[in-house]
Amino acid sequence: MILKSENLEAWFGEAKALKGVGLEFESNTVTAIIGPSGCGKSTYIRCLNRLHEETPGARIGGRVLLQGRDIYGPEVDPVLLRRQIGMVFQKPNPFPSMSVYDNVAVGLKLGGIRKKRELDSRVEWSLRVAALWDEVKDKLDRPGTSLSGGQQQRLCIARALAVKPVVLLMDEPTSALDPISTARIEELLTELKKTVTIVIVTHNMQQSARISDKTAFLLMGELVEFGETSALFTTPKDKRTESYITGRFG
Repeated sequence: MILKSENLEAWFGEAKALKGVGLEFESNTVTAIIGPSGCGKSTYIRCLNRLHEETPGARIGGRVLLQGRDIYGPEVDPVLLRRQIGMVFQKPNPFPSMSVYDNVAVGLKLGGIRKKRELDSRVEWSLRVAALWDEVKDKLDRPGTSLSGGQQQRLCIARALAVKPVVLLMDEPTSALDPISTARIEELLTELKKTVTIVIVTHNMQQSARISDKTAFLLMGELVEFGETSALFTTPKDKRTESYITGRFG
């Protein structure tokens, strides 16, 4: 177990979005979080790297532990934490004023790396791991926004990977992409889990079945069921899970 939440609750003002969610994420696995819109999926993963608290009026209860350490402890710097627990969002968001190269290098520079040889090496490594190097190696000086949508999302993955996080959170990273780009990202995740633990929110149950080792089903802020993906989709233990995955609601 590398990351876990214990009795995690979250509020937006007086509205409670999460109700005592407890989950454990094992090293080098892909865990999918599924559920209907508004069930708390995105809120949950934003709590895992303290992005939830950036929303005015937002707060949490319970604990999130990274390698046994409470990430909400007073001694934890959220900025440094997010280097360990990276995030890729629904829509590709390369920094518009930066080149492909600088989009990947920005986190490294903020972390104190200044030597060009080291930056070059890490940028190339990150782009290779994100399966993008061959497509952009001759375009490193071009704006990141000049790439296609699928390439931009892989650039954002490379940017997150450059600082070598131990966990990568992904909030519906393929929902804005075409089927070919989606397939490239899914293939990439299978490779990435060899080096990083992945937690992915997806509205696509077929995607969860294809790429994840474990799946969690959230409903109205509560964890209904969590287990091996193959078992959850074929023999769910809770009738609400069965109703959701068979399309009776959601």
